[in-house]
Amino acid sequence: MTAQDPASGFPQGKKQLPAFTWEVRANDRNYHMQFKKKFAFCLTKKKYAVNAIKTAKYNIFTFLPLNLYEQFHRMANVYFVFVILLQTFPEISTLPWYTLLFPLSCLLTIRGLRDLIDDIGRHQSDRKINSRPCEILSGKSFCWQKWHNICVGDIIRLRKDSFVPADMLLLCSSEPSSLCYVETADIDGETNLKFRQALLVTHQELVSEESMANFDGRVTCEEPNSRMHSFTGTLEWRGETYSLDSEKILLRGCKIRNTDVCYGLVIYAGFDSKIMRSCGKIKLKKTKLDRMMDRLVIIIFLMLLVTSLCLAVASGFWARTFQEKHSYLSALYKHTTPAQQTFFNFWGFTILLSIIIPMSMYIMFEFIYLVNSFFINWDLEMYYAAKDMPAKARSTSLNDQLGQIEYIFSDKTGTLTQNVMTFKKCCVNGTIYGTGTGHENKQPSGSGLSWNRLGEKKLDFCDTKLLEAAWRDSDPVLREFLRLLALCHTVMVEEKGDQLVYQAASPDEEALVLAARNLGYVFLARTQDTITISELGMKRTYKVLAMLDFNSDRKRMSVLVRDPQGTIRLYTKGADTVILERLRRRGPNENFTQMALDRFAEETLRTLCLASKEVSEAEYSVWSRRHHEASVLLQDRARELDKLYEEMEQNLQLLGATAIEDKLQDGVPETIQLLKLGNIKVWVLTGDKQETAMNIGYACKLLTDDMEILEEKEISEILQAYWVSTDHLGGSGDTLCSGCLSRQRPEALRHKKRALIISGDLLDKILHTREVLKEKKGQLWRWLAFYRATGSQEQGSLVEKAFVDLATSCQAVICCRVTPKQKALIVQLVKKHKKAITLAIGDGANDVNMIKTADIGVGISGLEGMQAVQCSDYALAQFSYLQRLLLIHGRWAYLRICKFLRYFFYKTFAGLMAQVWFAFHSGFTAQPLYEGWFLALYNIFYTAYPVLSMGLLEQDVSAKKSLEFPELYVIGQQDELFNYRVFGITLLHGVSTSLASFYIALWAFEDHVGSKVVGDYESFAVTVATSALLSVLMEIILDTKFWTALSFLMVTASLLLFCLFSFLTQSIDAFRIAPAVFRFPDASWNALTDPYILLVILLSLVVNTIPSLTVRLYCTITGKTTIQQKIHLKARKELEHPVELRAHVRRRSFHRRSSYAFSHQEGYAGLITRGASLRSGGTRGATLGLLCPETTPALSSLPSPSV
Repeated sequence: MTAQDPASGFPQGKKQLPAFTWEVRANDRNYHMQFKKKFAFCLTKKKYAVNAIKTAKYNIFTFLPLNLYEQFHRMANVYFVFVILLQTFPEISTLPWYTLLFPLSCLLTIRGLRDLIDDIGRHQSDRKINSRPCEILSGKSFCWQKWHNICVGDIIRLRKDSFVPADMLLLCSSEPSSLCYVETADIDGETNLKFRQALLVTHQELVSEESMANFDGRVTCEEPNSRMHSFTGTLEWRGETYSLDSEKILLRGCKIRNTDVCYGLVIYAGFDSKIMRSCGKIKLKKTKLDRMMDRLVIIIFLMLLVTSLCLAVASGFWARTFQEKHSYLSALYKHTTPAQQTFFNFWGFTILLSIIIPMSMYIMFEFIYLVNSFFINWDLEMYYAAKDMPAKARSTSLNDQLGQIEYIFSDKTGTLTQNVMTFKKCCVNGTIYGTGTGHENKQPSGSGLSWNRLGEKKLDFCDTKLLEAAWRDSDPVLREFLRLLALCHTVMVEEKGDQLVYQAASPDEEALVLAARNLGYVFLARTQDTITISELGMKRTYKVLAMLDFNSDRKRMSVLVRDPQGTIRLYTKGADTVILERLRRRGPNENFTQMALDRFAEETLRTLCLASKEVSEAEYSVWSRRHHEASVLLQDRARELDKLYEEMEQNLQLLGATAIEDKLQDGVPETIQLLKLGNIKVWVLTGDKQETAMNIGYACKLLTDDMEILEEKEISEILQAYWVSTDHLGGSGDTLCSGCLSRQRPEALRHKKRALIISGDLLDKILHTREVLKEKKGQLWRWLAFYRATGSQEQGSLVEKAFVDLATSCQAVICCRVTPKQKALIVQLVKKHKKAITLAIGDGANDVNMIKTADIGVGISGLEGMQAVQCSDYALAQFSYLQRLLLIHGRWAYLRICKFLRYFFYKTFAGLMAQVWFAFHSGFTAQPLYEGWFLALYNIFYTAYPVLSMGLLEQDVSAKKSLEFPELYVIGQQDELFNYRVFGITLLHGVSTSLASFYIALWAFEDHVGSKVVGDYESFAVTVATSALLSVLMEIILDTKFWTALSFLMVTASLLLFCLFSFLTQSIDAFRIAPAVFRFPDASWNALTDPYILLVILLSLVVNTIPSLTVRLYCTITGKTTIQQKIHLKARKELEHPVELRAHVRRRSFHRRSSYAFSHQEGYAGLITRGASLRSGGTRGATLGLLCPETTPALSSLPSPSV
């Protein structure tokens, strides 16, 4: 039974707990191999997956059937097979069946080869990854094998800088307390270190290879899942049970850092690993135009059947009437009846008109896609010379959809940012130093940096005034400021030769310590209770009395130290909002610092306030005793420690503020501005914390000062109001959401722009992702719990739609702390409820699922590995290249494909619909009007080349103008260039052209003969064909906006080929050789050398051209401006100011403050004060042989693991 909530009366949703049915036994492969599980009908496979991965779609056996199955999802291919089957019946055949099978085979082969080449690339990537070397415990020793040989339950030895091959339980490492430092750049793009720590029991007991071989622990945990940041399980060993969590798990794809050797037990292998579970499946992507073409093929085929049926029925009536009037010819019809004639004529007309959907169009389609992909690859403006990375179109069939994108879903770290923090500015004692102050990039006078041999050779931050002030050492506040930067942190230091290498838990901390080092205060070493720094060349050691750790609630960290003189001082750094309210007093310097913080915030820099105070011995003695008592509590320990930290961090003296720049990739703000002007909405989906994501949002101009920010509380209120509205009012989602927002937040009416900031936790509640959810109170959650409990799919969909309506009504959306699965889900929801074309861009393995789900996936080929690129449709080196990819190549590709389709259909209808009109004057006998060779060559040589040149080279405006006027991009989003209305107009245009060409010729030939007696059927057919051909070419000439030598050559070639093939196929010699094949001897020569015929053709051309010229004149007179005219009009107006990083409006104290520069996780201070992360002499001396094994000859001969 479902429990009732006493407050609301609604059923409470039960918290879904993971099933602990996954059992792993160490060093026991046979145990795991015996388990099977069903996966399809009665088929089974191994429950425990091997470590080999396969991202390719095909193998040698499945390629042909699976690829053909995918290709026949296109209705056109099914249609062509149907026509070929009809041609196999001699009674109704007009052409040998193999003449149609050949082009269809070519089309299927071209597409198959394209898919095969793409899949071979995936196979090569899989083979490279599966063949990486690793050390697996086999028997009593470790031996080198490949990744694909790893099985669940194996024990693996990993070395520094190697990648983790599977999800493993950390058993021990060469570091103190079996810590292991990992970098997750390959997973989420973050380069800062994260630590994992083994259980104490395995750390102490597994001290040799023999003990590893004898290890028989049993791990019981949750089934394989995609939750990257959670793990729950237990280890049973020697009769004891130990709890396991995510802090003891090494995930596949992580890189071992700062740890010489570590050992792990494989828990999940291959596709069971969390990162592979998050990647999703390869999806067959079709463009919007592709799906529309499938529907158009069905529509055209139905029209063809209806037309053929009408003509066939008419032929039956005509045959009966003819037989009644001409009974003396009854002997000719004794073996056939009007009904039989109707039946055969139906299929005859069907075959005759089947070329309305020509195969050549689809072959040219593939060629245009391929060439447009080459244009992307060859674009030097998208070539990143620094890393020798060109743009790469990995998919050749999605180019036109690049011109229809409505939503972009972007990762943050590594995509928008470089994940590089740079110390830019600081404010100390009423003075601002740094970039933009007029003193930067100059070498200080006097001794310069001679006292700082450990400083950076190349400084990104160099202010002469600050360097000289630090060197003079006359300002005590500045001295304390720099001393704080060198002391108050959790950075680890390692000496490599004569260089100091810092390893920080976050890039922010590393930037601050490096800044202090460059200014003469060098962090040298630390032990469990001391920290040594060099102050202007003088080495000083401070005793660490306590470290008050950072967490997201405190938003600060402190260190309590005793200096060499015996004075106790507290150094604190943290967010300005928490530091300023803990100051002893507020004077002029404090007010100036607050103004400086506002200024730094305007420049979207990440700020920290620095403060200190002197602590008396008596005060410290009392506080230390209470701190010790609180640290050993079994209950409420964290709360009591927070209270003590709060007491100590009072009455501080402000030292100053720092400003760090989270470096964006080049051109990110400008690119986002252009995309927004092109009506493209950019959403940022990141696993980072909210403050960091918001700061990047402001820095890249996604968020602006005039936006109203909707956070968790406002979202809950709006969704509650939405429920009430849907229950009582009904109506569209967009209207309801806007109305709810106005009623719930009346002040929103004064804001034109809104931005939505949402966390992964809240998304879990709203979108039912089946994650293990944290309990939250509130009426909204009771509503959601009620609908989850009732299991109503309709109500669940309403919740999703309400959220999507709210999010899409905002100008910007930032989703924080989201998992890879949630990223893909958000993309899927927008596709589902908004029917919008989406693009996802990312650089890490955690973006792969999102990239596969979106209509277009773009991978950033950065430093963090190539998982995103390998699964993407397009690969770029920089986010800023999106502007050229979409606004130039995408828009041009959409324009070209649409014009190509429009004119291919037009020329087909204009040239071939005359067959229908001829049926009315030939007794509905399905006799062809044109010569067979004209029908065969019309779509291949006579009219194909001008349309092909339009599909390859057409431009409405130049590349420069496309970027200057991104508003032009809206045309593709609104499907203006090719839709059902445009197709209908094209159909009517083609029909009118064919009518004019046919009936003007019929009128001219009726009871008339020329000077050379050319009033025959063959001359009539040549006249109609020539009129239609020239009318089509003239229409293409009028509508071509971008003329090149190739365009001119294509039109000329079409006319020359028409004349050439007409001469060859209608020559007397060809007729003598094969009269059944060449049936029009000298027809064109006789007709086209008669002035009367030439005048008829000219009249048809004029009549067919007048409507197009009239429409263009009407648009000009009524003021419907063309694209070029719009550009000229806009160019006369005052241009907008260029995008700058600096805001133009000063932010006052109540405005948004730039986020604080902390991004690492809680716990590092505890590791340091416990000594868990610090190596001491003689520690685990007995285990050195195990944890630091000597390199064997076999080891040195093997390649080291690489990305």
